[in-house]
Amino acid sequence: MNETLSLAGSNLLSPIILSFALGLVAALARSDLSIPEAVAKGLSVYLLFAIGFKGGVAVSAHGVDATLLLSLLAGLLLSFGLPLIAFALLRVMTRLSTTDAAAVAAHYGSISIVTFVAGTSVLAGRGIPYEGYLVAVAAVMEAPAILSALWLVARSGGVGGAGDRAGDRIGTATPVTGKAAAAAAAGTGTGIDPELLREILFNGSIVLLVGAFLIGMLTGEPGLAEIAPFIVAPFKGVLCLFLLDMGLIAGRGLRGARGVLGAGAIGFAILMPLIGAAIGLGAGVAIGLSTGGTMLLMTLSASASYIAVPAAMRVALPEAKPSIYLTLSLGVTFPFNLTLGIPLYLALASAATGG
Repeated sequence: MNETLSLAGSNLLSPIILSFALGLVAALARSDLSIPEAVAKGLSVYLLFAIGFKGGVAVSAHGVDATLLLSLLAGLLLSFGLPLIAFALLRVMTRLSTTDAAAVAAHYGSISIVTFVAGTSVLAGRGIPYEGYLVAVAAVMEAPAILSALWLVARSGGVGGAGDRAGDRIGTATPVTGKAAAAAAAGTGTGIDPELLREILFNGSIVLLVGAFLIGMLTGEPGLAEIAPFIVAPFKGVLCLFLLDMGLIAGRGLRGARGVLGAGAIGFAILMPLIGAAIGLGAGVAIGLSTGGTMLLMTLSASASYIAVPAAMRVALPEAKPSIYLTLSLGVTFPFNLTLGIPLYLALASAATGG
């Protein structure tokens, strides 16, 4: 326990966490500090490319084996299954409508790539190795949760509508096109329209992450050596600026959500990451991942999306309220994972794997 608290304390004093805290405090204090839209998107593109490329290089060095394939399968099953658990919890703990509960549940089956990167930074700082191919697992976990959410709405008789499409800017989220919005509003009886499916699978963040991963896998270590000064040395500095922007967005969301979210919803946003992490721990140990790899799978399972899923929800479930799902994922779960969750997950992974 003392080691966990010590790690949490050192994590809180890292430049990455303090940058997020700066943005959060600035937004809550109603400062006019802001990151220009174009700059914020550029930071997102850089981070996704660097993360994907380095993951592909790791797979190139490691090779494809049973552990990698089992990890991908585990990620797929987790992303499909976690929204079902989240939805059941939300129906018990909150009074959210079916549509809002399904939209929130989708976020908790998908992943936060920045939370994942924060986890890798903690491991790197402590010299703990991990399986680089978990970036591929992260990519696999982006979309299935969205399909689970749409199934939940269709099963419960939810109906698409032309409701609130407002929402904060979230990283590289793909804008809603008129064609896709019309397809989502028209519906197909199952809630999954081919046009909507295309929007989900070809979301900008997914395409960039997977594409960079493939480039890294094809070019390997020589390719990384060519561009290392661009994607290795500046990485943490860019991440600090990105988290400053995330803090600003989270703070504005918290300000705007006063009176919208009850204690049950806030409790869910802290409880669900712990449940996801526990399931991820079991999966990591069963597969045979290292301590670092198990911790990262836990982190992925505990995180909540604020890039791909919000974009998909604005297309698929336009009547779901962004003030609810964005505030819970970005305003509550994200800072919880950054400050307390990651140190806890590392301690549990170390105890379970003997690392």
